[in-house]
Amino acid sequence: MIYTNYLKSLRQTGMHWCSRGVLMMSLCISINACGSSGATNASAVTASVTTIVPVPQVVVREKPVMLRTEGTQWLRPDGTQKILKGVNLGNWLMQEFWMMGQGTNGIDDQCKLEAVLDQRFGYAERERLYRLFRQNWMRTRDWDLIEQFGLNVVRLPFIWSLIEDEKNPRKLRTDAWEFLDDAIAQAEQRGMHVILDLHGAVGSQGWEHHSGCAGKNLYWDNAEFQERTMWLWQQVAGRYKDRAAVAGYSLLNEPWGASPEVMAREVKRLYQVVRAVDPNHVIILPGHSSGIDAYGRPDEQGLRNVAFEIHPYPGFFGWGQPSLQVHKDWLRCNGAGLSGTVGVCEWNRRLKNLNTALFIGEFQPWAGLGAELGGQITRVTYDTYASLGWAATSWSYKLVSNNGGQGNGTWGLVTNKSGQPIPALDFNTASLKEIEVLFLSFGSIPYEPQQAVMTWMTSAVAPNPFAQP
Repeated sequence: MIYTNYLKSLRQTGMHWCSRGVLMMSLCISINACGSSGATNASAVTASVTTIVPVPQVVVREKPVMLRTEGTQWLRPDGTQKILKGVNLGNWLMQEFWMMGQGTNGIDDQCKLEAVLDQRFGYAERERLYRLFRQNWMRTRDWDLIEQFGLNVVRLPFIWSLIEDEKNPRKLRTDAWEFLDDAIAQAEQRGMHVILDLHGAVGSQGWEHHSGCAGKNLYWDNAEFQERTMWLWQQVAGRYKDRAAVAGYSLLNEPWGASPEVMAREVKRLYQVVRAVDPNHVIILPGHSSGIDAYGRPDEQGLRNVAFEIHPYPGFFGWGQPSLQVHKDWLRCNGAGLSGTVGVCEWNRRLKNLNTALFIGEFQPWAGLGAELGGQITRVTYDTYASLGWAATSWSYKLVSNNGGQGNGTWGLVTNKSGQPIPALDFNTASLKEIEVLFLSFGSIPYEPQQAVMTWMTSAVAPNPFAQP
């Protein structure tokens, strides 16, 4: 999920982070919609604003139904719009070591840890440890908390070897479906949808650690890896083709290890093999770091029931610093902002021209802003995306650290409480018992949620942080 150098190109092209929308406010504040004539009168808005206090409301569960896209909208079978607001389940089925207080001593991606555990304890013991980790990173309390944040969709990043037997290519693991099945069932029970996201393809589709193996990027030049990925998606689509709780398939996460043209060509091949098995589900086409232009207009190429995916991160990766202003530049329709990037209104225009829906697969609206401002910006960000018809999942549900506590805002909706630290192990030397204790602790350590985010996300009225002079 974390990437370091692509944002400069994004700022230059205007890709990825994109199109300005209307804030969904519950008070009588006049804000011009995208495409309307005339800019918002900032002084008039400020004069009409009074202090807005969150008003709790009960989150109503809705039984998941098979979703589809039509034009720029996500729809239910009856043609009514479905608003999807959710979160990523990062570090669960695809490890990112910064999210669990690890990553020192040269072991900072899943491939490296698997190799060290194999060398030290053997493959069978490594498999047992990974099962222990996965059973504890997400437990019933976690699913209950996601619902308490008022969210109704989760993006589920997974690595290829969760499904395919790494020792027997094109063969399913004996436990291939255990965690995906459980996640879908847990979500379904709470009225949530799931977006299945292949975060790490065999061979790795990028250079970053969040492709599974940092510095590899072997996927694009290896026909065998590509064929195995097509096989993998056929298995997934065949398994879940009739499962209404699955909102869609995100074919490759951030496949930026190739040119935009090569990426688009490969994703279209994946689309065809999935669609041959599953005529029902939304197929999500990933954007490149330089944009989505390489795809052309999907409906002119026989691509139906699809959505584009982008990952806008105002305040991070070269896109300014976490602040009210950088989020305002992105979310408001007042022209070019201080950050030098286009905003959501421009992206809305592009999506309308492409006649295609959008999925904001990753974004981070609360980190580094302090509790109250972070909560308000989070609610306004989700509401803005919803007003444009975009599905959205923030990064990420859970992050734990060596010190604990939310501080000025971590990247997790929940973290470990202050005074409940996570030890940083050296997996090269840690005992089997120490590793077991660490993995077990992820399921039992006391939590500290982003309470202001929860309060505003479940409030009957929305805040207006941008009304400040």
